Amino acid sequence: MRLLSDSPSHTLADNSVVCLMAPTASGKTALAYELYDTGRYELISVDSALIYRDMNIGTAKPRSAELQGYPHHLVNIIDPIQSYSVAEFVTDVAGLIDSCHQNDKIPLLIGGTMMYYMALLDGLSPVPDSNDSVRQQVEQWRQAEGISTLYSYLGKVDPSSHQRLKPADTQRITRAVEVYLQTNIPISDWQRKPKKALAHNTAQQWHALTVMPDRAWLHTRIEQRLDIMWQEGLVAEVLGLLERYPLTPNLPAMRCVGYRQVLEYLVHVDHPVFEQPHLDKVQFYDAFEPFDETNAKQAQQNNTRQQTGHSIKPNNPLEVLACQQMQNKALYATRQLAKRQYTWLRKLTQLPSLSSGTPSIFSPPNTINNPMNSAVDNQTIVQPFTTMAQAKNYLF
Repeated sequence: MRLLSDSPSHTLADNSVVCLMAPTASGKTALAYELYDTGRYELISVDSALIYRDMNIGTAKPRSAELQGYPHHLVNIIDPIQSYSVAEFVTDVAGLIDSCHQNDKIPLLIGGTMMYYMALLDGLSPVPDSNDSVRQQVEQWRQAEGISTLYSYLGKVDPSSHQRLKPADTQRITRAVEVYLQTNIPISDWQRKPKKALAHNTAQQWHALTVMPDRAWLHTRIEQRLDIMWQEGLVAEVLGLLERYPLTPNLPAMRCVGYRQVLEYLVHVDHPVFEQPHLDKVQFYDAFEPFDETNAKQAQQNNTRQQTGHSIKPNNPLEVLACQQMQNKALYATRQLAKRQYTWLRKLTQLPSLSSGTPSIFSPPNTINNPMNSAVDNQTIVQPFTTMAQAKNYLF
């Protein structure tokens, strides 16, 4: 193996693949730009929200000028009404990695969708994608009879999945029913089949860098970024999406943090956008609980933050409460997202698949400059850090 001697990334081999994994708002993008400027990297987005066109503010998507200067693969690839499976993501990344290496670049996978990283590092079960006709059939069934009917059906055809899933887990229940109807095999049986991961490729050297910063510091960053989103017009962005696309509340795009809370707010204030002929108003109003004025007032009293959202102009006291509730719920949901990301990151660093066939190297951050931690053939190197600066030191 030839180590790079003429670039800042002295420790990385030509066949390297770098995963920069960290929770939302932790500073991944800034480091990615620095690495891109060295001329050695191509950027591959690992973010299930950045894939959508016209969803810019709420996803913290780099601006158009930034994307021109720092092009990202897998950004703006589908419309919000379309779907994009984890299997499709893995297939796309496999091709992009090969392309990067052919161009003498190191692929830098950057983003916060930990399920995508898990698929790359631990592998996917060979569960087939649902075809469009089956997906449409199940969605019509769900709309007609409710998710509880699908959940009961799952109990008959796939007891294992029925026991594992919560009754309100619409996305996974729907997917399990789709798989069974399409293959006549329970999804739980598919999931027990052997996995194969891109990181097991012995021709590549994978570096899995996990950054888990201080929680209090991250919560401050999350709050600041959400304030910017309100000021830049997240509500107006969602209204524009509703006017342009035949959206439904259960689309993956509309389950993204921030967008979900804005949809709920628009329902609570009975916004006229839902009268658009291409929207099913009933679906949106059924998707959310009625506005709880008492809880909203209590939350407002407990909230010492100054209300932001300069582009939001509530017309009456109830709308003011609904607006504040929306912002509080979005903040809470983003913090919960970060909490889940921490859990995923800890799980990723302990994957048994990384040490079976492709042994992992677990090194504490204070050993990152040790030559023994540089690239080793046919291994996935897992490096945990607590700051983005430590990750930078590893890569430069």
